[in-house]
Amino acid sequence: MKSPAELLKEAYAAFNRRDIDGVVALMIAGVDWPNGMEGGRVHGREEVRAYWTRQWAVVDPHVEPVRIVERDSDDTAVEVHLVVRDLAGKILADQMVLHVYRIREGLIERMDIRDPGAAPAQYNCAQ
Repeated sequence: MKSPAELLKEAYAAFNRRDIDGVVALMIAGVDWPNGMEGGRVHGREEVRAYWTRQWAVVDPHVEPVRIVERDSDDTAVEVHLVVRDLAGKILADQMVLHVYRIREGLIERMDIRDPGAAPAQYNCAQ
Protein backbone atom coordinates (compact mmCIF):
# COMPACT_ATOMS: atom_id res chain seq x y z
CA MET A 1 0.00 0.00 0.00
CA LYS A 2 1.27 3.46 -0.90
CA SER A 3 1.95 6.06 1.76
CA PRO A 4 -0.45 9.03 1.79
CA ALA A 5 2.31 11.23 0.31
CA GLU A 6 2.93 8.79 -2.56
CA LEU A 7 -0.80 8.45 -3.21
CA LEU A 8 -1.33 12.20 -3.31
CA LYS A 9 1.72 12.91 -5.48
CA GLU A 10 0.34 10.38 -7.95
CA ALA A 11 -3.10 12.01 -7.82
CA TYR A 12 -1.72 15.52 -8.47
CA ALA A 13 0.43 14.29 -11.36
CA ALA A 14 -2.58 12.54 -12.94
CA PHE A 15 -4.76 15.64 -12.45
CA ASN A 16 -2.18 17.85 -14.14
CA ARG A 17 -2.03 15.38 -17.09
CA ARG A 18 -5.86 15.53 -17.24
CA ASP A 19 -5.96 11.78 -16.54
CA ILE A 20 -9.35 11.65 -14.83
CA ASP A 21 -9.39 7.85 -14.80
CA GLY A 22 -6.01 7.81 -13.10
CA VAL A 23 -7.14 10.17 -10.35
CA VAL A 24 -10.56 8.70 -9.63
CA ALA A 25 -8.97 5.24 -9.40
CA LEU A 26 -7.21 6.61 -6.28
CA MET A 27 -10.54 7.51 -4.64
CA ILE A 28 -13.15 5.46 -2.82
CA ALA A 29 -16.36 4.98 -4.80
CA GLY A 30 -18.25 7.46 -2.58
CA VAL A 31 -15.52 10.12 -2.40
CA ASP A 32 -16.56 13.48 -0.91
CA TRP A 33 -14.95 16.30 -2.94
CA PRO A 34 -15.17 20.11 -2.84
CA ASN A 35 -16.53 21.91 -5.90
CA GLY A 36 -14.09 24.82 -5.77
CA MET A 37 -15.40 26.39 -8.96
CA GLU A 38 -19.17 26.33 -8.51
CA GLY A 39 -19.48 25.88 -4.75
CA GLY A 40 -20.74 23.01 -2.67
CA ARG A 41 -19.48 19.44 -2.83
CA VAL A 42 -19.68 16.52 -5.21
CA HIS A 43 -19.99 12.90 -4.13
CA GLY A 44 -18.74 9.83 -5.90
CA ARG A 45 -16.24 9.25 -8.66
CA GLU A 46 -18.70 10.05 -11.47
CA GLU A 47 -19.63 13.42 -9.94
CA VAL A 48 -15.92 14.26 -9.57
CA ARG A 49 -15.42 13.26 -13.20
CA ALA A 50 -18.32 15.46 -14.35
CA TYR A 51 -17.12 18.40 -12.23
CA TRP A 52 -13.58 18.26 -13.64
CA THR A 53 -14.93 17.89 -17.18
CA ARG A 54 -16.96 21.11 -16.71
CA GLN A 55 -14.01 22.85 -15.05
CA TRP A 56 -11.49 21.96 -17.76
CA ALA A 57 -13.90 23.19 -20.45
CA VAL A 58 -13.54 26.76 -19.10
CA VAL A 59 -10.20 26.96 -17.22
CA ASP A 60 -6.80 25.28 -17.16
CA PRO A 61 -5.78 24.64 -13.53
CA HIS A 62 -2.39 23.31 -12.48
CA VAL A 63 -1.72 22.20 -8.90
CA GLU A 64 1.77 21.53 -7.67
CA PRO A 65 2.22 20.04 -4.19
CA VAL A 66 4.89 22.00 -2.31
CA ARG A 67 4.79 20.24 1.05
CA ILE A 68 2.90 17.24 2.38
CA VAL A 69 2.31 16.74 6.10
CA GLU A 70 1.05 13.32 7.18
CA ARG A 71 -0.68 13.48 10.54
CA ASP A 72 -1.15 10.70 13.09
CA SER A 73 -4.81 10.41 12.11
CA ASP A 74 -6.11 9.64 8.63
CA ASP A 75 -5.68 13.30 7.60
CA THR A 76 -2.91 14.55 5.34
CA ALA A 77 -2.37 18.23 4.56
CA VAL A 78 -0.87 19.37 1.27
CA GLU A 79 0.34 22.89 0.66
CA VAL A 80 -0.30 23.46 -3.04
CA HIS A 81 0.78 26.09 -5.55
CA LEU A 82 -2.33 26.65 -7.66
CA VAL A 83 -2.16 28.39 -11.02
CA VAL A 84 -5.40 28.78 -12.97
CA ARG A 85 -5.32 30.03 -16.54
CA ASP A 86 -8.10 30.75 -18.96
CA LEU A 87 -8.12 28.67 -22.13
CA ALA A 88 -6.08 31.36 -23.92
CA GLY A 89 -3.33 31.04 -21.29
CA LYS A 90 -3.99 34.21 -19.26
CA ILE A 91 -3.35 33.69 -15.54
CA LEU A 92 -6.56 34.07 -13.52
CA ALA A 93 -5.18 32.92 -10.16
CA ASP A 94 -1.71 32.23 -8.79
CA GLN A 95 -1.81 31.37 -5.10
CA MET A 96 -0.99 28.95 -2.35
CA VAL A 97 -3.85 26.85 -1.01
CA LEU A 98 -4.13 24.07 1.53
CA HIS A 99 -5.75 20.77 0.63
CA VAL A 100 -6.62 18.45 3.50
CA TYR A 101 -7.32 14.82 2.69
CA ARG A 102 -8.86 11.95 4.59
CA ILE A 103 -7.38 8.69 3.37
CA ARG A 104 -8.86 5.28 4.21
CA GLU A 105 -7.40 1.93 3.26
CA GLY A 106 -5.04 3.52 0.75
CA LEU A 107 -7.65 5.60 -1.12
CA ILE A 108 -8.84 9.21 -0.95
CA GLU A 109 -12.10 9.45 0.99
CA ARG A 110 -12.47 13.25 1.29
CA MET A 111 -10.73 16.47 0.34
CA ASP A 112 -11.20 19.96 1.75
CA ILE A 113 -9.77 23.26 0.57
CA ARG A 114 -8.55 25.70 3.21
CA ASP A 115 -6.82 29.05 3.28
CA PRO A 116 -3.28 28.26 4.49
CA GLY A 117 -3.28 31.36 6.73
CA ALA A 118 -6.58 30.42 8.39
CA ALA A 119 -5.84 26.72 8.82
CA PRO A 120 -5.59 25.18 12.27
CA ALA A 121 -2.05 24.86 13.60
CA GLN A 122 -1.97 21.08 13.04
CA TYR A 123 -2.19 21.74 9.28
CA ASN A 124 0.63 24.29 9.24
CA CYS A 125 2.79 23.06 6.38
CA ALA A 126 5.35 25.81 6.92
CA GLN A 127 6.87 24.04 9.91
